[in-house]
Amino acid sequence: MPHQRIIPRSSESLLAEVIEDTPIALIHGPRQCGKTTLAKKVGLPLGYSYYTFDDKDTLEYAQDDPRGFVDDLPEHVILDEVQCVPSLFRTLKLSVDQNRIPGRFILTGSTNLLLVSGLADAFVGRMEIVRLHPLSQLEIEHNDSPHFIENLFAGIFRTGRCERLKDNLAERIVIGGYPEVLTRLTDSRRFSWYQNYLNNLVQKDVTELASIHSSEALPTLLTAAANLSSQLFNVSAIASTPQMNRNTVRDYLILLERQFLIYRLPAWYTNQMKRLIKTPKIHISDTGIASALLRTGAKSLRKNRALFGQLVESFVLQELQRQASFSDEPYKFYHFRDQDGVEVDIIMELGAFELAGIEVKSTASVSNSDFKGLRKIKATHGDRFRCGVVLYDGEICRAWGDNMYSVPIRMLWESEPV
Repeated sequence: MPHQRIIPRSSESLLAEVIEDTPIALIHGPRQCGKTTLAKKVGLPLGYSYYTFDDKDTLEYAQDDPRGFVDDLPEHVILDEVQCVPSLFRTLKLSVDQNRIPGRFILTGSTNLLLVSGLADAFVGRMEIVRLHPLSQLEIEHNDSPHFIENLFAGIFRTGRCERLKDNLAERIVIGGYPEVLTRLTDSRRFSWYQNYLNNLVQKDVTELASIHSSEALPTLLTAAANLSSQLFNVSAIASTPQMNRNTVRDYLILLERQFLIYRLPAWYTNQMKRLIKTPKIHISDTGIASALLRTGAKSLRKNRALFGQLVESFVLQELQRQASFSDEPYKFYHFRDQDGVEVDIIMELGAFELAGIEVKSTASVSNSDFKGLRKIKATHGDRFRCGVVLYDGEICRAWGDNMYSVPIRMLWESEPV
């Protein structure tokens, strides 16, 4: 793993394209994932000025006199942590309408503005979003030529062999993708960073952006969610640990989702298939956070096979979402399950017409039964279905017929096997 260095982000080229033709570029993602670094790397060489609302004087000026603050800004500016000043959004909109030039503002936000009623509406038609996640394995490994998603929708995987990840898979899961954590060499130091990170996030962002009565319950709630990562979303099961009522838990989970800490993976369903379960799955958005919350290092994770399987699934989902965020293509993510227990862990849609499925296994072997859910979807959607893949911690990439493949997990971020 890398140590004390800035890792180039695959979203740099995407942000550069956005500011060439769009007045407002919003980089949003969790705190400490690299938003400010990305904004500065792209914007400062182009002459952008930089302001952060983590600075008390800047924050107070923008809150007290939003019109005066915006009028005093230079023509091209980076505004960091813009969610701290929601009252500024309307003023920024008016400024863009009066001076509609490409790349007028680069904004960063640590709250998902798409989930905050009214905030995103002000920028409709004026803003494009660059979703920044913590580092992908592609970025960590300096592989700037991702092929897995392309191969998935092309339905082509070359037969070959590679080494198993074995213990390295668990190590990657517990480290996660936050840049700062990559400099920590032991589980205890990583746990310490994540603990401080979550404490600061709860105390600073969550309590400032929402009126909550029990901020100390949020870490407990998040830990309960981590323990259920990749399972069907069940408010009662999550609420049972902190012993909170369902409505309060539901509201608090929305707050955690806005801060990019948890993710609800919606169910995929269609009129052509019956008896489908429409409940979403819950995933912790970074497996490093989940591992720290559950105080499990790589060795203990490998021994807990049930939890290991859950976090492998969340790990694969986060990697696919991070790779998809680099692309201009409109990928969407779902899961599939019916009342007979047939399921597919991850369904990916490309536009309105292309479909692919991914089943995730933490084991080193694959059998024909592992393709049951994938084959069921292909049988009813053969005109749309491009490929089905079982990702596993094995050695061999091979075809199973009907555009079905077993693929080693490491092929998500490495070149094809030999």
